[in-house]
Amino acid sequence: MKHKKLIGNGLLLFTAMIWGTAFAAQRIGTASIEPATFTAARMLLSAVMVGLISVLPGSGSAETPAQKSDSEIRLSRKSTVTGGVLCGLCLCIASLLQQAGLAYTTSGKAGFITAMYMLLVPIISLIVFRKKYPWLVWLSVLLGMIGMYFLSITESFSLAYGDALVFLCAVFFSCHILCCDHFVKNANPVRMSAIQFATATVVSAVIAAFTETPTPEKVMSAIIPIAYCGIVSGGIGYTLQMVAQKMTEPTTASLLMSMESVFSVIAGVILLNERMSIREAAGCLIMLAAIILVQIPLPAEKKQPV
Repeated sequence: MKHKKLIGNGLLLFTAMIWGTAFAAQRIGTASIEPATFTAARMLLSAVMVGLISVLPGSGSAETPAQKSDSEIRLSRKSTVTGGVLCGLCLCIASLLQQAGLAYTTSGKAGFITAMYMLLVPIISLIVFRKKYPWLVWLSVLLGMIGMYFLSITESFSLAYGDALVFLCAVFFSCHILCCDHFVKNANPVRMSAIQFATATVVSAVIAAFTETPTPEKVMSAIIPIAYCGIVSGGIGYTLQMVAQKMTEPTTASLLMSMESVFSVIAGVILLNERMSIREAAGCLIMLAAIILVQIPLPAEKKQPV
């Protein structure tokens, strides 16, 4: 069990690295294409990529149909479809809000506010599912929020229009994490991911058709950011998230995935020759401390039978 959790946490950390390096691509995309059109195009690429993977025999499932009962097969199919649709709706709304919000706020504010899903996950889980967490988790979340503050906030904080959009984005990303955690236990994670991207593609395309003026020229002008966000950040990243969340729990997952902001700073230093301030470096260290702390079992938990 511990070995499986370690693998899941490693995959989530790798996912955070993918998302962090994609942040620059997403920012570039806002300059030449509208949010819904950009989201529809990247989600379409993700849907095609993951859809092709999902039809491979045994993709995302450790058990063959012959090893499952009829009721288990029906539950798996229902969880895969229902979870894929609901996760797709959450993902689509969160992505649209984030893409739109980035046009009205700074990257520092957006990074901090988006990272609030790390705090919102246990709060929503407590309210909706009555799930209680040990004090060490809450301490880790607090440390993570402090780390994100030092890492991302470089100006006075105020909740303007763009900030409000990104805050709503964080709410729906929290819902997406909890939705994945709820359904992926019984679902086929790869096929569930394909369905979520197909759902997000249809919804964002309909929104783009009614609210924007999508054209092939606009899509081609942002083809590189769309390709990276769609294939790498979307197709690979979100599929790894679903696979990894079968091996860990949602609050730990949200904390690990919030490391995308840390990796976005590192990517800026390496790829864009940006300088990391002492404040940002301190934020990285605090975030790392929080990630390590949240995985340390309490003495009482060690005595529980496995």
